[in-house]
Amino acid sequence: MHDFQYVTKKTAAPVKEELLQLIHEVQDEVRKKFTFRYDFIGSSSRNMITQDLNSNIGFDFDVNFEVNDDEQKYTPKDIRLTIKRAIDKVAPKYGYSPCEDSTRVLTIKKIDHERSKIIHSCDIAMVKSFTNADGVEDQKYIRFEKKQNQYVWALQPRPFVGLDEKIDWLKENSLWGETRDYYIEKKNNNTDLNKHSRSIFAETINEMYDKN
Repeated sequence: MHDFQYVTKKTAAPVKEELLQLIHEVQDEVRKKFTFRYDFIGSSSRNMITQDLNSNIGFDFDVNFEVNDDEQKYTPKDIRLTIKRAIDKVAPKYGYSPCEDSTRVLTIKKIDHERSKIIHSCDIAMVKSFTNADGVEDQKYIRFEKKQNQYVWALQPRPFVGLDEKIDWLKENSLWGETRDYYIEKKNNNTDLNKHSRSIFAETINEMYDKN
C-alpha cells in the first residue's frame, strides 16, 4: 500500500534551489552549442510534490528544458546527448547520480547508499513548443526509442497540453482543494511503476476539469 503525502515547502525549497544551481551550470556547459530555458512543471510548480512514506524512493521534481535551436542545427540525438553529458559532468558535484536515460526523460537521483534509499530525484524532458495547423499551441518532446536506439521528436500527448488554463479554472471555481485530494488518491492507487508523477498530475487536472 502507498502512503503518499505532500512534501512541505520547507523541505522542498532548498532542494529546488540546489537543482536551480545545477541547471544553471548545465546551461553554461552547453552554451557553445545552444541555449535552453527551463520550467519546473506539474506538481513541481504547484506546491504539490509528494512522497510515499511506505517506500524508499523519496520525492521528485519535473523540469522541461526548451532548447533554442530555431535553425534546427541539431538533431534530437545531438540535443539530448549534449545535455546528458553536461548533466553527468555537473550532477556529481551536488551529490546526484549520473543520468538514467528513459523513454521520455533523463533522471538524476540523490541516493543515501548506506540506507539504500533515494532521497529525491529530478526528471528532465527536452521539449519544443510550436503552433499547430489549427492555430493551437502544441508541444513535442525528445523520445528515446530504445529498440531502434534512436532519438526522435514526438508529439506531446494531449493530456499534457493546456494544463495551466484548466488549473486556473479549477482554482477560480474553488475546486483546488478537491483537486489536491484527488491527486493524492490517484498516486496512492497507482500500480504502474513506470508512470511518472507528471503523468498522474496531468490525469488529475484533466479528469477534475472534465468532471466539473
